[in-house]
Amino acid sequence: MSFKARLTQTDILTAPGVYDGLTAALAEAAGFEALYLSGAAVAYTRLGRPDIGLSSVSEMADTMTLIADRVNLPVIIDADTGFGNALNAQRTMRLYERAGASALQVEDQTYPKRCGHLKDKSLIPVGEMAGKVAAMADARASEDTLIVARTDAIAVEGLTAAIDRAERYLEAGADVLFIEAPQSRDQMEQITRTFGARVPLLANMVEGGATPISSAADLQAQGFSIAIFPGGIVRALAKTAQAYYASLHENGSNKPFADRMFDFDGLNEVIGTDEMLAKGQSYDSHD
Repeated sequence: MSFKARLTQTDILTAPGVYDGLTAALAEAAGFEALYLSGAAVAYTRLGRPDIGLSSVSEMADTMTLIADRVNLPVIIDADTGFGNALNAQRTMRLYERAGASALQVEDQTYPKRCGHLKDKSLIPVGEMAGKVAAMADARASEDTLIVARTDAIAVEGLTAAIDRAERYLEAGADVLFIEAPQSRDQMEQITRTFGARVPLLANMVEGGATPISSAADLQAQGFSIAIFPGGIVRALAKTAQAYYASLHENGSNKPFADRMFDFDGLNEVIGTDEMLAKGQSYDSHD
């Protein structure tokens, strides 16, 4: 089933955040149907920097290629602002689509952007963003590659303006709407009342962010079609890594931390080392 067809079903689609082949493989093994390649998570991990527009289109496309080589799940990829104007957005569409993405999320912030749950964001004119959406629709090779149009207008212009912007992006060709950082359940429900019967809606769950954290089941009941948890894996791993390095520095050994980590064989089992070696050997004497 294509990603586009999956969104016609009533059950909400939960897409955890990933940032490399390992996290993608672990998420797939956990049973998820789709993944979210988070620009923030790539900035946090590859750059060790905050989500303030420092990641490049090539870094994201390279990461998408590696993930597509590792797993078979559809991936929603963060396209930030399209990395420039409408022509840049078209190039981003072509690069990401060839890399294996099933959906591109593009937003209406100025460039460089910043995390949707940080303060002091600024927006491009609504017509410029609508043009980017239309340009991306023209550039895609397959109608099954979806455009997720995100607006960050709630924090800048208010909810009414955000809804007005989302309407324009829908008219321009968006397949999914993502109204970022609603600040209350009332705002979330106003969004779903306005759009829920017409287009799939995406909800973004950021731990400690502006939006109340809800379960996927609750978001489905409110009328959302997709729930992403983009940076949770990095926050979890960063906390573990901080504790690991502190323990190693203090003890000069990993023994005190052994119950919180895989050993050599354990990790190889998780990533399928034996299966990969056996597959390679099966080709050694191929007739």
